[in-house]
Amino acid sequence: MNPILFLRGLLIGFSIAAPVGPIGVLCIRRTLAEGRTAGFISGLGAATADALYGSVAGFGLTIVSSFLISQGHWLQLSGGIFLLYLGIKTFLAKPKEKIETGSPLEKGRGIIGNYASTFFLTLTNPVTILSFIAIFAGLGLGTNTSADFLSATVLVVGVFSGSATWWFFLSSFTGLIRGKVHRRTLVWVNRVSAMIIFGFGLIALVSLV
Repeated sequence: MNPILFLRGLLIGFSIAAPVGPIGVLCIRRTLAEGRTAGFISGLGAATADALYGSVAGFGLTIVSSFLISQGHWLQLSGGIFLLYLGIKTFLAKPKEKIETGSPLEKGRGIIGNYASTFFLTLTNPVTILSFIAIFAGLGLGTNTSADFLSATVLVVGVFSGSATWWFFLSSFTGLIRGKVHRRTLVWVNRVSAMIIFGFGLIALVSLV
């Protein structure tokens, strides 16, 4: 594995994940309300979507990327509506007294829900695929030669690792202060997070007009 290409992918994944947006707000809120695992799993959903879009751009899947770009309007519409839903759901959510409450089945559903929601939100952001196409093209990849295939594979692994690293740091840092946050504060965290998430959804929908 080419360490230089892996490092490039690591930096790309980290830099794309790092800007604070609705996924970051969700990760912070879930970490404070449910614990580090919930926050990190939420981040992994976004990291998986980043790696998937990186694969489309890096492996030269022009048919797929062209289709996704052409459907950007509907993807953004779906993402905006889902953000509105998450905003309302977060506003009405009540902070849990303990992370350990609930049956193993309920915990499993919670983890799947955390992962799936951020995976879907990242996929419905058309800017993500455009970013990866531009970055990979700038690096001279995506022509489907065997060399490019290997290089793209290394880069995609790096992208996932970089994105996952950011979410690990964010959830771990937020988890450090979780024990110092009172339940009343968590209620306001939910409300503020909900308004921010709802706001991102409104912006996404208004920008379509």
